[in-house]
Amino acid sequence: MRRTRDEVDATLQIAKLNAAELLPTVHCLGFGPGACAAAGDFCLLELEPALCQQLEAGRSLVIRGDKDEKAVLCSKDKTYDLKIADTSNMLLFIPGCKTPDQMKMEETRCNIIHTEIFGFSNNYWEVRRCRPKLKKLKKLLMENTYEGPDSQKEKDSNHSKYTTEDLLDQIQASEEEIMAQLQVLNACEIGGYWRILEFDYEMKLLNHITQLVDSESWSFSKVPLNTCLQELGPLETEEMIGHCLECYGKKYTEEGEVYFELSADKVCRATAEMLLQNAVKFNLAEFQEVWQQSVPEGVITRLDQLKGLALVDRHSRPEIIFLLKVDDLPEDNQERFNSLFSLREKWTEEDIAPYIEDLCGEKQTIGALLTKYSRSSIQNGVKVYNSRRPIS
Repeated sequence: MRRTRDEVDATLQIAKLNAAELLPTVHCLGFGPGACAAAGDFCLLELEPALCQQLEAGRSLVIRGDKDEKAVLCSKDKTYDLKIADTSNMLLFIPGCKTPDQMKMEETRCNIIHTEIFGFSNNYWEVRRCRPKLKKLKKLLMENTYEGPDSQKEKDSNHSKYTTEDLLDQIQASEEEIMAQLQVLNACEIGGYWRILEFDYEMKLLNHITQLVDSESWSFSKVPLNTCLQELGPLETEEMIGHCLECYGKKYTEEGEVYFELSADKVCRATAEMLLQNAVKFNLAEFQEVWQQSVPEGVITRLDQLKGLALVDRHSRPEIIFLLKVDDLPEDNQERFNSLFSLREKWTEEDIAPYIEDLCGEKQTIGALLTKYSRSSIQNGVKVYNSRRPIS
């Protein structure tokens, strides 16, 4: 049955509503005789304006995640958590329904529109910006590190390799976030596959370059690419020499010639990792002496170059240093703090900051994280932080 204007006016009168204060068009909703889409047949997704504009511009949003992972929504450059929000109001799907604002723009007489409800839902998906889940990226690439073109592994086709498309399919992050992390990991594309250099092979390449810099008396700020390729060509491929220069330096052009400005901090950091990787603990004074002797002449080593890579224990006698890489720690906030507090009961902000700064989301500070996951106290005049919960 279809309602008449008289029936609509009678309903308004019972509801004590003044028709003059309402828009002239009336929508009469009803479930039609055809099949109606039930809850679960469709999903509603609430998006922020920026994401809506991307869809309207013809770009894509991608849902990523394996069966054992919580799904995330990815745009070209950002990652969002997906969560179901329940609502007590039934949400109706009405094709071609016009909003009040659209009706105001049209000159319509007092009329009735009979509209058929296509479907309904009691919940919708909402998105919230989150950190990209990138730990899996390194895990996948470490399955088959690159040891050089002549290594036995390169002759064996059974080892796993990943293209850009493979990584986009498996990593819960946007394309730009994945590509940025590949740079952080010093990964390179070899034969269409992304690879991480095996650490000893990477250090071999770096040593070739720094020894050449030393023998030619070049400045770290002006290392010529072409000369490096010519001199080191008999030892390594041009592709790997160029990649190593990209990892440890910054490319620039001067008078048509390509140069690299090598980063002393990166060279010192890599050298320290090489020295610490096989030692459980290292006497700090002895380490600093060996470390300084191991870097090129004129380069100065400093402990602040090792933030997020190594930890110094000032309370032991003698003082010691040991390898503790931030990218080896759990990705989850609570698990990260549990891991750190199981390693050391009390931390200064200076010591713990390099190991939690990557957990900070948008508009979040290290101080806010420490307030949420730790308690502070004063020890010998210094503020320290310990866990809010017992650590087993």
